[in-house]
Amino acid sequence: AQLVESGGGLVQAGGSLRLSCVASRDFMARYNMAWYRQVPGKQRSLVATITTRGFTTYTSSAKGRFTISRDTGKATVYLQMNSLTPEDTAVYYCNANPPQPVRWGQGTQVTVSS
Repeated sequence: AQLVESGGGLVQAGGSLRLSCVASRDFMARYNMAWYRQVPGKQRSLVATITTRGFTTYTSSAKGRFTISRDTGKATVYLQMNSLTPEDTAVYYCNANPPQPVRWGQGTQVTVSS
């Protein structure tokens, strides 16, 4: 089944958003997860990762501002985004890490105004 992202929206620079991604419990238990984002005309890129044991990594642009977490019981992965800038404007997706092409969902749009 596809993953379902939510929580995006329009926010002013400096604001915060919390994204959610619902999967199945089996999927969450088996795979490391990640958040990705895509800007029109560019390839999808990695933002943050979290292993099944909760170990996290971040890209340089996300580190210190974003926090990835997972709740296996709720089969949900979160991305808390703080201090947002217009450069964070993108469609955000979650997937396994490495991603499984058949699992891509619709994503959730994040728009940061200056």
